[in-house]
Amino acid sequence: MTQETGKRPELVAYTVTQSGENNHYHRIGAAWQNSKGGYKIKLHALPTNGEILLLPPKDAA
Repeated sequence: MTQETGKRPELVAYTVTQSGENNHYHRIGAAWQNSKGGYKIKLHALPTNGEILLLPPKDAA
């Protein structure tokens, strides 16, 4: 993912699909907080179900 501000995104955007009883998380973008407290969101895909889930990024191990 391109890092718009040169820093790690504060949130990662996912869309979730279901297959039987399993949920599949598909990374579709990221979000960075701006100086006014809002977020700039960069999406690389749009969810077909219209729902976006924003979660903190996993710590790099």
